[in-house]
Amino acid sequence: MLIAQPKGSQFHVVDSFSKSVQLGQGLEMSGRLSRASMGRTVAALRVCRQKIERHKVERMRLVATEACRRAKNARDFIRHVRRETGLTLEIIQPEEEARLAVISCAPLVSTKTEQLLVVDIGGGSTELVWIDLSAVEPRERPRAIMRLHAGFHPPDSPFPSAKVVDWISVPLGVATLRDQFADVQDDAARYALMSWFFEENLADFAPYQDEQAREGFQIVGTSGTVTTVAASHLGLRRYDRTKVDGLRMSSDQIEAVINGYLEMGPTGRRSDPRIGPDRHALIMSGSAILQALLRLWPTDRLSVADRGLREGLLYAQMSADGVLEDGPL
Repeated sequence: MLIAQPKGSQFHVVDSFSKSVQLGQGLEMSGRLSRASMGRTVAALRVCRQKIERHKVERMRLVATEACRRAKNARDFIRHVRRETGLTLEIIQPEEEARLAVISCAPLVSTKTEQLLVVDIGGGSTELVWIDLSAVEPRERPRAIMRLHAGFHPPDSPFPSAKVVDWISVPLGVATLRDQFADVQDDAARYALMSWFFEENLADFAPYQDEQAREGFQIVGTSGTVTTVAASHLGLRRYDRTKVDGLRMSSDQIEAVINGYLEMGPTGRRSDPRIGPDRHALIMSGSAILQALLRLWPTDRLSVADRGLREGLLYAQMSADGVLEDGPL
């Protein structure tokens, strides 16, 4: 959860809350949200409700994503949340989830970027959006990304437009991919299988041709996996968003971190403070997704974004309400 006030062309964060509840745990096997995962989620949402009331929030949007899109008992869960917390969740479609992730990353887009790939690795799905910015004046490129709040294919506009070449929502995130290979005992073999399986699921996504130049290509990754890998690379004993958000990592640096995770094994990862108790069970499935993407796309650098759906929701809502100033991002 993120509570914020508009400030110039961005916003000022008033309060935030984050808790890994693994709502989709077991969904692959049963097709339903489990009683335990729903209980964890409701407990976290009660904290959100207290903060919302304390700060007298005037406008809000509360969304659910892939786990609720797929679960047979999602509607029952939504009713349960409303009954227990008074909060009404809205299940959003994959395109909107992808678009919100892209909008959140607008301030990190380089004015030199002509081709942009934004990757959002979630718990139940992974969204990828490929955007062509070559027709947009360089200094306008970050703002052209922000204007996508109107949709991937907005009506005619006097503003320079970011062209969405292709996008995909792969129904595999850190929790659902892990569950696919839960029966594989060997740690390294499980990791290799997860990476291969995720790559297979990208077969329908338009490839970026090998002969196209790497120059002007930027990939931005937003998720707990990406920020955890960045924190491990920096050797942070305590997470610091200011050091992670906007960091650029090379593929060699990312591979070194992932190899380090494999060498640790499950026991070592569980006790590593850079990974944390909420992330250790999911970090290898997230790393498998990340490495598959770096194999497939022509770049040896990744921009790290400690931002995503929440920030995208705020930017989109404030832009639609006209409360953000039209200045530089």
